[in-house]
Amino acid sequence: MGFSEVLENYENSDRGRVTIQVRDHQGQTNLFSISDHQRCLESTGLSAEKSASISHEIYQQLIDDGRYKIDSNDLGMLTYSELKNNFGTEAARRYMVWVDYTHSGRPLILLFGGTTGCGKSTIATEVAHRLGIVRTQSTDMLREVMRMMIPERLLPILHTSSFNAWRLLPGQNEQTDGNESLMISGYLNQTELLSVPCEAVIQRALRERVSLILEGIHVHPALIGKISDNSDAVIVPIMLAVIKPDQLKRQLSGRGISAPARGSQKYLSEFDSIWSLQSFLLSESDLSGTPIINNDDKDKATNRIMRTIIDALSENCDASVKSVFAQRSDKTV
Repeated sequence: MGFSEVLENYENSDRGRVTIQVRDHQGQTNLFSISDHQRCLESTGLSAEKSASISHEIYQQLIDDGRYKIDSNDLGMLTYSELKNNFGTEAARRYMVWVDYTHSGRPLILLFGGTTGCGKSTIATEVAHRLGIVRTQSTDMLREVMRMMIPERLLPILHTSSFNAWRLLPGQNEQTDGNESLMISGYLNQTELLSVPCEAVIQRALRERVSLILEGIHVHPALIGKISDNSDAVIVPIMLAVIKPDQLKRQLSGRGISAPARGSQKYLSEFDSIWSLQSFLLSESDLSGTPIINNDDKDKATNRIMRTIIDALSENCDASVKSVFAQRSDKTV
């Protein structure tokens, strides 16, 4: 099939589909989008399959009832009822909490930490897509900027991998046999250097009241303690983990395929250090109460993260179903 045929099929795919207009609180109308509605449901931690079934069911129900125009709050209430009837009170409650949050205008700051190769960037990209978050920042990129600004001879510990930073601590060298304590000390030293630009990125997002995902190995649980608490932002720290050594090795090997310049062999040769660093980060997360998400499967891990976010939002949600869906918002359809 040629490009012109593919394009024609795409353009014709929605022909004949009955449109439904959704009216927001300002009286403006937008067409009901099954895909947008589904993505909203996925934001609550509902699986893609369940979200799709609800979105299509609601669309068909509106068509069958001849409701070609609907207020956004009525659509929200209908969605809540369908979730409750099909998947229970908890699924409906998560949706209500998410809609209440979208009405609030509060920024969402997500902090994803984890050892090398645990899938932080991949998960961050998926979460950003689901939640419609435009700003994402990797601590690796912040480190690269700092490396350009500060030469290696002035700050050598900045110019190496976080799990090898211990080799550049005072009194150490390439021939020194490291141990877990030294490795952790080197990591913390480099992380402390990166905490300054990390804080700057977060503080700017707070000032501008925009949502942000900050991800990277330097997102240590202590970082949240350095963030100003005079904002109404919702800050959710999450530590990603791969708890099976063989799976983490496979993911490290995959780096050599998806990003050849990163060289998987380098990471595999340092696997013991990478694994020890993960153990340390998980221990620190336990002590600080940071949620730990096992990234054994991308979709499952993403859904777990969504539910963790909803749990965090629930802590400040005392709204009722009636009050939430009486707020005519065009942010959730």
